Amino acid sequence: MDIRTEDIEKMLDEKVRPGLALHGGNISVVDYQAGVLKVRLLGNCSGCLAANSTMQELVERETKNAFPEIKEVTLVTGVSDDLIAQAMEILKKRHS
Repeated sequence: MDIRTEDIEKMLDEKVRPGLALHGGNISVVDYQAGVLKVRLLGNCSGCLAANSTMQELVERETKNAFPEIKEVTLVTGVSDDLIAQAMEILKKRHS
């Protein structure tokens, strides 16, 4: 079965995001290819000391239960290019 990003998003909406939202967090799909799902934790979950536990105990468990074809769920850390671009725009406006 081919897994579509839309299917992953629906599962995240139903099984993962409600739990993250309780802590002021969210999750986004960065990429999915060849059985590897890359995600980024957002909001309060981004950079949280429990992020790795959250990945294993919630995100990875629910993902693999829903999609056995997914062999690995990877947490992408660091700043995204979009976030850097947004920060640069804010700084430009402040210094204009």
